Amino acid sequence: MAAARLVVLVSGSGTNLQALLDAIAADPDGFGAQIVAVGADRAGIAGLERAERAGVPTFVCRVQDFATRDEWDAALAEATAAYEPDLVVSAGFMKIVGKEFLARFGGRFVNTHPALLPSFPGAHGVRDALAYGVRVTGCTVHFVDDGVDTGPIIAQGVVEVRDEDYADGGDALHERIKEVERRLLVDVVGRLARNGYRIEGRKVIIP
Repeated sequence: MAAARLVVLVSGSGTNLQALLDAIAADPDGFGAQIVAVGADRAGIAGLERAERAGVPTFVCRVQDFATRDEWDAALAEATAAYEPDLVVSAGFMKIVGKEFLARFGGRFVNTHPALLPSFPGAHGVRDALAYGVRVTGCTVHFVDDGVDTGPIIAQGVVEVRDEDYADGGDALHERIKEVERRLLVDVVGRLARNGYRIEGRKVIIP
């Protein structure tokens, strides 16, 4: 079976992207997927440099280059579609996509979130979890829908909250979550690519 084609979207350092690149390089035949392009919402970021070092094509769609957010969304969808992906992976992509992108890639767009959804959605999952006083938190890999972190959950990883996490504002906790997140994303993307999947309501089933 041909390897699944991945387009990965990034906004910053690209550590999740690097985890995927490393996993594929370590087992190019067995992983079941190849990264065919990396897209970003801004230029000059480390994530794009990681892609270029790996020989992966890149593209940039900046919101400020378009008259409206809808025009940007359509351009991002078009740029992504040009690489004919089977899956699109948000690896720290910090923009919310719109109707055009989801019309093309709904049910195929994978995202990570640094909390155990449906608790603490949005941009401050780690901070909000600490503010609530939880004793465990973690990360979620899910499909993107038209809500904020509301799509069907694929997998979750649990991270214990330590007393000292309250003293540093959650920085160390966030780093521990990122470590789990990288491993979970690599595992999920590989399984989706190798085994296929189906979505039944809110449940994601991977054979």
